[in-house]
Amino acid sequence: MTFKLPTDKSGIPLIGIGSGTYYYKKDKHAPVNEQLVKIFTTAVKEGFVHLDSAEVYGNDAELRDALKQLVGGGVKREDIFITDKYYAGDGSYSAHSPFSNPYERIKSLVKELNTSYVDLYLLHAPFIKKESHGFDLKEAWKYLQQAKDEGLAKRIGVSNFGVEDLKEIIGTTATDPEVNQIEYNAFLQNQTPGIVEFSQSHNIAVEAYSPLAPITSGDLTQGKGLEFAKYLEELGAKYGKTNTQILLRWVIQTNVIPITTTSKVERLQELKGVFGWELEASEVSKISELGKAYGTLRKYWKPEYSKYD
Repeated sequence: MTFKLPTDKSGIPLIGIGSGTYYYKKDKHAPVNEQLVKIFTTAVKEGFVHLDSAEVYGNDAELRDALKQLVGGGVKREDIFITDKYYAGDGSYSAHSPFSNPYERIKSLVKELNTSYVDLYLLHAPFIKKESHGFDLKEAWKYLQQAKDEGLAKRIGVSNFGVEDLKEIIGTTATDPEVNQIEYNAFLQNQTPGIVEFSQSHNIAVEAYSPLAPITSGDLTQGKGLEFAKYLEELGAKYGKTNTQILLRWVIQTNVIPITTTSKVERLQELKGVFGWELEASEVSKISELGKAYGTLRKYWKPEYSKYD
C-alpha cells in the first residue's frame, strides 16, 4: 500500500468502506456478489483498510471471500479493520437476528470469516427488549462485553443509539460504548437530539453513515439547498476538490468518522483526496450553518426518529 489511511484519536481508520444500502442482500444465501468482494479487496490494497459490514446486510460471505484473498495474498489480518453489527431489529420489534444473542452471533461470524476476532462489534440499534429478544438492552450490552473479554471483538459499541439509550448501558459493564455509528451529514447533524455532543463528551467515537446525503439526496436546485451548493462550488474552486471530498472533510473536521460506499473502484482515488489538506474553521462552521438552514434530510429510521424532524 502506498496510501496509508489516517486514524482518529481512538485509532479507528478515518474512512470506512460500507457494504450496506447498495450491496444489501435480502437473502444471505444468494450467490456471492463478486463486485463487493472486488471493492473490499481493492479498497484494502489501496489503503482503505476499514471494512464496515453488518449481520442484516447479508454480506458475510463476501467479507469472508475478500479476507481469504487478502490474507492469502500477503496482507496481514491485523492491518485490516473489520466492523460487524448484531441485527437488533427496528422499532416494531417484529424481527431480529436468528442467533440467540449477540455473543452467539459473533462466535459464528469469526468462525465463518476464518479469523479470531473483529475489530469493532456494534449493537445495530437500541430496539431490544426481553419480550421480543429474550434479553433486554443492558443484557445485550453484557453479551458484547463478554465478546470483548474473550477477544472476539477488539472494540465494542452501538449504532443508532440516542442519548437515553446510551445512558441505559453506560456504567453497566467494564467497558462503555466506544463507538456510536449514526446517520450523520450536513443536513442531519444530530440523528436524535444532542446525540453527537453527548457521545463525544463521553469519549464515544461517532461514526457517520450516509455522510454524502446532501449531494446524493438533497435538493440543491433552489432555496437553502442552492445556497449550500454554491458554497460547495466556491470551496471546490478554492481547494481544487470535489463536493464529495469537501463534505467528507467536513465530517472528519467535526470529529466524526465517515462510512461511505461505492460501486466503482476508481472512486477510491477520489477518497484519497480527502486527506492532506483542511478546511478553515470558519468554513467548517459555515457548512454546518448552511446545512442546518436547509432542514432535516433523514433517509433511515424514519418511523423511529422522524418525530424529531
